Amino acid sequence: MGDTHRVVYWIRRLSEIAMFCWLGLLLLLDVAVTVSLSEPAQFLVPLAGAYGVYAVWRRRRNRVRPLAVLMGLSFAVTFVAGAVPGCDLTPGFAETGALLILTIGALRWIEPVRNAALFAVTSMLVLEASAGRVGETEGSLVVGFMLFVAWSTAAGVGAYLRFQMERRREAVHAVRRAERLELARELHDLVAHHITGIVVQAQAAKVVAEAKPEAVAPALDAIAGAGADALTSMRRLVGVLRADEAARSPGTRLADMRLLVERFSAHGPQVAFEIGEGVTDETLPPEVMTTLHRVLQESLTNVRRHAPGTGWVEADLRLVDGAVRLRVRNYGSASDSKLSRLGGGFGLVGMAERVEALGGRLYAGPTPEGAWEVFVEFAVS
Repeated sequence: MGDTHRVVYWIRRLSEIAMFCWLGLLLLLDVAVTVSLSEPAQFLVPLAGAYGVYAVWRRRRNRVRPLAVLMGLSFAVTFVAGAVPGCDLTPGFAETGALLILTIGALRWIEPVRNAALFAVTSMLVLEASAGRVGETEGSLVVGFMLFVAWSTAAGVGAYLRFQMERRREAVHAVRRAERLELARELHDLVAHHITGIVVQAQAAKVVAEAKPEAVAPALDAIAGAGADALTSMRRLVGVLRADEAARSPGTRLADMRLLVERFSAHGPQVAFEIGEGVTDETLPPEVMTTLHRVLQESLTNVRRHAPGTGWVEADLRLVDGAVRLRVRNYGSASDSKLSRLGGGFGLVGMAERVEALGGRLYAGPTPEGAWEVFVEFAVS
C-alpha cells in the first residue's frame, strides 16, 4: 500500500473511531441521566441509545433496516412517555446522534431518491416527537427547535454527498456513452479494413487464375482466413457494444505505441518502453492491440496530469504464459490522491470498461515501492 493510500485509510478509520467514541460518550450521558432520575421508564432511553450505536455499526451491511428499527424504537419510547401519566422522558443523546448519522447515510445511499427522502422526513418527525417527551411546553419547544437545526444540518450533509455521488455517476455514464459512440466508428473502420483486403485478394485471384490456376487455392484460403478474422473481431466488438461497453480504435500497431512514447518523452518525463520477445503485430488480435495502445496513452496522460513531478516512467509489453501484459509505472512523484478518494479518474473508468469488455483485467494503484502502476492483461492463446 502506498503512502497516500495508507494515509487515506487511516483517516477513514480514525474518523469512524471518533464517531463511535462520540456516540459512546452520549450513551454514557444517557446512563448518567437515567441513574440520577427516579423515573422508572427512563431506562428506555439508554436502551434506545444502545440500539442506535448498534444500528450505526450495522449501517454498511443494511442501510434501511437499522434506521427503520431505530425510528420504531424511538416512537415506542415516545408512546410510553405519553401513555404513562406524569412520565417525562428526556430525548436520548445517543439515540438522537445515531438518528442524525443514519439520516446522512440514508440520503446518500438509499435508492431510489424518493425512498431516501421519505426516510429522512420520517427521521425528522421522530426527532420532533421525541422532543415532546419533555413535560414543559416551553422546554419542549426549545428542544424541538434544536433538534430541527441538527436534523437540517445532517440532511444538508447527506444531500450534498448524494449530489456529489450523482454527479460522478452521470460523468461515468457519459464516459461509457462516448466510448460506445467511438466503438461504432471503430467498428466501421474495422469492417472496411477487412472487406477491402478480401476484395483485393479476390480480384488478384481472378487475374492469377487465367495464368496460374494452381495459385487460386492459396488465394481462396487467404480470403477465407481474412473473412474469419473479420467475423471474429466483429463479434467481439458488437458484443462489447451490446454490453453497454466500449473497446478500441482499429488499425493500431506496435509502431504507433513506440511513436506515442517518443512524443511523450519529448515533452515530459523520459519513458523506458520495452517490448518483450514474441510480441508482434501478428501475434496480437487487432482489438487487443488497439486497447493496449489506448491504455498506454491514458496512462501517460494521467502521469502528466496528476503527477507532473514524475522523474521517469517505465513501460513494458510482454507475453507471459499465453497472456499479453502491459505495465506502466511512474516514479519520483506521488500521484494525485483525489484519484483514490474518488474511486479513480474518469480516464481509468474508460480504460477499465474497454479492458473488461474484451475479457481482460486492469489494475491501477500504488505499488509497494511507492510508484503508481497501471497493469492490464489479456489472454491471447
